[in-house]
Amino acid sequence: MVPMIEKAQIMDEDGMRRALTRIAHEIIEKNKGVDNICLVGIRTRGIPLAERLVKKVLEIEGKSIPIGVIDITLYRDDLTTLSYHPVLHNTDLPIDITGKTVVLVDDVLYTGRTTRAALDAIFDIGRPASIQLAVLVDRGHRELPIRPDYVGKNVPSSRKEIVAVHVKETDGEDKVIINENTDATL
Repeated sequence: MVPMIEKAQIMDEDGMRRALTRIAHEIIEKNKGVDNICLVGIRTRGIPLAERLVKKVLEIEGKSIPIGVIDITLYRDDLTTLSYHPVLHNTDLPIDITGKTVVLVDDVLYTGRTTRAALDAIFDIGRPASIQLAVLVDRGHRELPIRPDYVGKNVPSSRKEIVAVHVKETDGEDKVIINENTDATL
């Protein structure tokens, strides 16, 4: 285990709430409402963020939109380096996504590889009219030509840093922090 130290907190609970409220408004505005839209949370922390966005949209528009969950484990390009026995979770899309606008939701956008894997998984399930990407944090350093449609916060970071999103549903608190590697040999 690489020793890490919390370098900075870049968002607190209120900051996350405000960012998600803004993203919900932007989704509604860009799509001229929420008809024909579904949100899909990328496992793990994309799920609670997608659930929160669905609640915000309901508060704003008075309409509920479908939500799904996607597991990208088998679509990762680094699967063989992770484990000989990857842990698979359910993908649950309760509606037919064909012809819909799918908004993928994730916590952090970094290299773009997670998003690429999610796109592959989505296209194995159906053929949406379009796919949009909403992320709480965009930290840069893209390796693939992927850009988000909706961003809570852009956070310049070094490749040695880790941007960690904590959500109450998984971690017991809401915050976004930057961790720094304290191992001088790396």
